[in-house]
Amino acid sequence: MEVGAVAAMRFVKDGIKAAKLVMEHTKHTLLVGEQASVFAMSMGLPGPTNLSSPESTAKWLKWKENSCQPNFWKNVIPANGCGPYHLRNVASNQEENSCMPSNEGTSGGTWLGDSLLVSDHSNSKLISQTSHDTISMAVIDKDGRIAVGTSTNGATFKIPGRVGDGPIVGSSAYADDEVGACGATGDGDIMMRFLPCYQIVESMRRGLEPQHAAIDAISRIARKYPDFVGAVFALRKDGIHAGACHGWTFQYSVRTPSMVDVEVFTVEPVINNGPILTKQTHATFGLS
Repeated sequence: MEVGAVAAMRFVKDGIKAAKLVMEHTKHTLLVGEQASVFAMSMGLPGPTNLSSPESTAKWLKWKENSCQPNFWKNVIPANGCGPYHLRNVASNQEENSCMPSNEGTSGGTWLGDSLLVSDHSNSKLISQTSHDTISMAVIDKDGRIAVGTSTNGATFKIPGRVGDGPIVGSSAYADDEVGACGATGDGDIMMRFLPCYQIVESMRRGLEPQHAAIDAISRIARKYPDFVGAVFALRKDGIHAGACHGWTFQYSVRTPSMVDVEVFTVEPVINNGPILTKQTHATFGLS
């Protein structure tokens, strides 16, 4: 039950190494923001480093040219443009004197920039397999000790200061040597409200098979947020594993000491008049 995490850490590339340093060299669990960067560099990690790439810069510039759409704001004005954003009642006088189009008279959804979401249940319009980069991994060593780690750059076009589920214990990852482990990816703003990985490990502790534990955790989220996108994998201490997903087709990889190649498992969501079921197949992936 040792844990280390960092969040909103800028100018240091090796986030997962910084998290491990928090675990091994402090009595804290989570460090955030500028002081997390200071800590990481003081412990020998390279920095300050410009973490922008030509690709990410070009993507950001194109987003700015598109009036910062889409984004994660809601129930604010202006309805389009790049802000600054204000509460409607606070900025009513500004709105009356502006050339901004009015949103009055519109109902049945939530304003997101200049778009009206049909459903305000999740960030499904913004989260996809190409809009975030979460990596979650679980490892069982030869002595049966289990470790998990999650690293992410966050959601594309997130509001500055946003922290997702990556550094939240029990959400993006969880482990207990007595039971097993879990990793998760997807719409972290929604998933962190349910702590799916903590639930999966505790479900396996109570005797659920990894497959059933994973499906149960995803189903609970989907019942509240039917538009959410996400996936989990469950790993029992004896090596039995499974995955479950909602809103997309999910893949995860497995490697054991007896295996020559990594096996890639594909999990497809299937809706069958209620509970979420999954079909699981796999393919081998040769290592060079």
